[in-house]
Amino acid sequence: MLVLSPTCFTRNLVIMKKLLILITTLCLFTSFTPQKKELTWMAIGDSITWLDGRPEETGNRNTTGYMSLVTKELPNIHFTNNGHSGWTAARFAAEIDKLVTDKADIYTIFFGTNDWWGAAPMGTLADYQNNTGNKTMYGAYRTIINKIKSLNPDAHIILMTPLQRGDFVYVKRATNNAWGSYKENKNGQKLSDYANVVKDIAKQENFTLVDLYEDSGITPKNVVKYKRLKDPQTGEYKNYNYPDYTTIPFDPAKDEYPYPVDAIGTTYDGLHPSDKGMGMIAKMLIKLMKKY
Repeated sequence: MLVLSPTCFTRNLVIMKKLLILITTLCLFTSFTPQKKELTWMAIGDSITWLDGRPEETGNRNTTGYMSLVTKELPNIHFTNNGHSGWTAARFAAEIDKLVTDKADIYTIFFGTNDWWGAAPMGTLADYQNNTGNKTMYGAYRTIINKIKSLNPDAHIILMTPLQRGDFVYVKRATNNAWGSYKENKNGQKLSDYANVVKDIAKQENFTLVDLYEDSGITPKNVVKYKRLKDPQTGEYKNYNYPDYTTIPFDPAKDEYPYPVDAIGTTYDGLHPSDKGMGMIAKMLIKLMKKY
């Protein structure tokens, strides 16, 4: 018969107590780890938002969108795509009662690039403050935000400034093209002016701002690696970097599409983000949304 000495018995008792404490601690952590709350997100915007889940519209040049990337990282968040290709803030505001009917926990608003290209009136902060209607960008944002607040006064509202852009050429129809944000629009306004509208409203309301214009890292220099154009002197195709390509003419009726696949940078067409560009947007949103 095995008889344990008092010393051995005490040592084993101590070990058993330590094991019991360890097991109890592990059970506590595994049993009571708080689960992340399920959240709904409505992403409001233009084609940069709309393209999520529509790779065929990009000529299969990109495979994802910023919302999909965010929710992949934060699976407790579930998004609704309320993006509309080519739309301005004013156009969305005019349709607000049809488009925004569901309560969500998070709303992002991402306009500006079409407003700039179409030279939409910006107005002044007074248009926002006085709710003057949808004739200006400031006023249109007030309409959108009023609707959101009526559905959920406690919602997280995130405003996103427009991205800087290069020379846009639509991959499916080259006649649909536009110059980049390095130039003013037809009314002499800069894209940064439209970004400032969003910043003013975010400051006025103390909303969260995602300043893509300044902080995303997407710039005319890196939107594409090059633009393939005909050398005006020789007529031969040549790859031009920014800003050199801004002075070289492009004829959509006669010239080849200027952005071959290996020219893709942070965008695939000079305007719409590539997978890389979408990742840069998503990174900024994830940093904020993981706190909700």
